[in-house]
Amino acid sequence: MSGIFGSASKKSCTNDLFYGTDYLSHLGTKRGGIAVLNGTGIKRVIHSLERSYFRTKFESELPGLEGNIGIGVISDHEAQPILMRSHLGLFGLVTVSKINNIEALVEKAFRKKQTFAEIGGNNMNPTELVAKLICEKDSLSEGIAHAQKCIKGSCTILLVSDNGGIFAARDRLGRTPLIVGKKKNGFAVSSESCAFPNLGYEMERELGPGEIVRITPEGCEELKKPGKDMQICSFLWVYYGYPASTYEGLNVEDVRYKCGAALAQKDNVMVDFVAGIPDSGIGHGIGYANAKMLPHKRPFVKYTPTWPRSFMPQNQDMRDLVARMKLIPIKELIRGQRILFCEDSIVRGTQLKDTIKLLFELGVKQAHMRPACPTLIYPCPFLNFSQSRSTLDLIGRKAISQIVGQEEENLEVFAKAGSPENLAMIENIRVRLGLSSLKFQALDDLVKAIGLPKKDLCTHCWDSSSYF
Repeated sequence: MSGIFGSASKKSCTNDLFYGTDYLSHLGTKRGGIAVLNGTGIKRVIHSLERSYFRTKFESELPGLEGNIGIGVISDHEAQPILMRSHLGLFGLVTVSKINNIEALVEKAFRKKQTFAEIGGNNMNPTELVAKLICEKDSLSEGIAHAQKCIKGSCTILLVSDNGGIFAARDRLGRTPLIVGKKKNGFAVSSESCAFPNLGYEMERELGPGEIVRITPEGCEELKKPGKDMQICSFLWVYYGYPASTYEGLNVEDVRYKCGAALAQKDNVMVDFVAGIPDSGIGHGIGYANAKMLPHKRPFVKYTPTWPRSFMPQNQDMRDLVARMKLIPIKELIRGQRILFCEDSIVRGTQLKDTIKLLFELGVKQAHMRPACPTLIYPCPFLNFSQSRSTLDLIGRKAISQIVGQEEENLEVFAKAGSPENLAMIENIRVRLGLSSLKFQALDDLVKAIGLPKKDLCTHCWDSSSYF
């Protein structure tokens, strides 16, 4: 995942851009970048975030980033922003994207004798490819629409141009959000609405799927109308999104309460209290506890000051170490207790298995787990959620493989809630993790908790469905 932020102000945009981008730090761990338009062109700064935080790396750069219009990015993958000088002028570009046909698009560019400069390791920088596609048309708005049409996957864009203004474009099917904020001195645009309140912005509106707008200090101009079809990622409410953010008018924390309540309505296990696995499981846990009128306690607390984020470090050993060291158990709340834990999801289960083992070592009587979404069976083809993991790393696929003795092609029967195959898969996972009981959220209940029609949600990770 990645997060993008832009600011167009009648005064200096630097502070808003700095803090607005920092508010997206939960969306990435690898690189951060800022590009600001000033009187001499576009000034760009990119830093690694793998051993430090965004604020620490960029605070000293602020005096050199003065300007009225700028864009920022928190990325888990490529270096951004990209700067491009072309027949469309000078522009800086940031994206939230996954380009499944990148090799074919690069090969097509090579046939046109185009070259690429931004390469990390042996991989092409996807954002530079997007910039090249934009430059194939006669205007920035036409180029952005062309790029999105060419891309198989997803692509949300912010572009700052030396002609003035920020071009903002939401993914063609709205898989990732883009929200416009307004205050007295200008406008902002962000992946997350949580970036707005403390900077004085009010939510103006959300871009629709495929919509393109031009944002200046004076206003927000529509350049391309939104499409009718949407498939926004359901995981935004389950896991990715920050609790204070709202997408499609639905607040993340409120949806998590509803997810927890839905889990409670179909459960009859007897426990002493409910706990949410920090951080994203807490809202689900509160919802469950409130629905059951049970105590909600914190047998684990998270220590964050000196540890890096553990969202998706490139080194798996470091990821496991960070996750283990940050989650501190409170043995006085664990010993002799029957505890039900709510979690956002179970992806691989490696860290969770270690956590459950620790609970029993500390004397827990029973440990029950209630993930807020169904079992992950299919890798995400639209975002970078499971990019660094092979399909068989998903705990659901491991269980299926063990049950049938080989890679199973008929996965639909395992994805169907309550089917014999589904229950056998869940039991395999329960035993593998060492849990007292395990029940996953049914997909219909998750969709109902979010509150959008299923056709407007991407649920591919759970049922492989994709309408468009």
